[in-house]
Amino acid sequence: MRIFDRALVRKRRDRAAPRFAAHDFLVREVAERLADRLDDVTRSFPMALDLGCHTGEIAGTIGKRGGIKTLVQCDLSPRMAAMAAGNGNPTLVADEEWLPFAPASFDLVISCLSLHWVNDLPGTLVQIRRALKPDGLFLAAVLGAGTLAELRRSLMEAELAEEGGVSPRVSPFADVRDLGGLLQRAGFALPVVDCDSVSVSYADPMRLMADLRGMGESNAVVEQRKTLTRRATLLHAISAYQSGFAAGDGRLPATFQVMTLTGWAPVPGHAAPPPPLPRLADGYGGGLGCGGDRNPADKS
Repeated sequence: MRIFDRALVRKRRDRAAPRFAAHDFLVREVAERLADRLDDVTRSFPMALDLGCHTGEIAGTIGKRGGIKTLVQCDLSPRMAAMAAGNGNPTLVADEEWLPFAPASFDLVISCLSLHWVNDLPGTLVQIRRALKPDGLFLAAVLGAGTLAELRRSLMEAELAEEGGVSPRVSPFADVRDLGGLLQRAGFALPVVDCDSVSVSYADPMRLMADLRGMGESNAVVEQRKTLTRRATLLHAISAYQSGFAAGDGRLPATFQVMTLTGWAPVPGHAAPPPPLPRLADGYGGGLGCGGDRNPADKS
């Protein structure tokens, strides 16, 4: 199944690389959260892989935490990988869907806001599990289904009103249950998926659009419309965003739902991972769950 245009994802990340530092607030925030989680694990991971390294934010945040001695960085974008290489860690260009690593190469694979652009996520998770040594840790953050709900709703309302139909404007994202099931199918032991929200406020919705472009996170869905947005549709979307979501001070929220995935490579002779959990009426148990919003940040 081809949902995303991976060549377009690479192109947009290449374009974003030179000025990524001006728009990397979300990646840095999530990198800090991943590093905090690693602090809670009472063992060391001498050989680690930063999968989808952007321009090196994980390396700059995590340092030697987790007992990391060697951190290999890789990214789909050659320009981002080149910038990440400036921190002195071994770096290469690699596609998350075709990992060039031998089995049992790493004690830790960590990924910060990159895997939500993968078409074959089940296959990628299997490759990650194989690249881990027995009892190695997989720790990743991806954007979840609640991401940019305000923008999605505003664009949908505008297109329906101005053009009589809706096109894919915001990338589809997985939810908690999807990701938990995929970890189990990939053979990870003790899989855990939980979610949190980062709420950012903007004075102008166009500033949000500029940040998405600057992060290399613009729409890359294969079936997206190929023509420019009509002026009337854009103005209607801006008006809908302001009228539907503006806070008392007039600022506009943008919500990013962050899903954190944790799983361990099984150890030969130990018990197999448990079967997929049944769906519960009020959510998901046994290692799956959602938290609330974090404090919002203001963007001018």
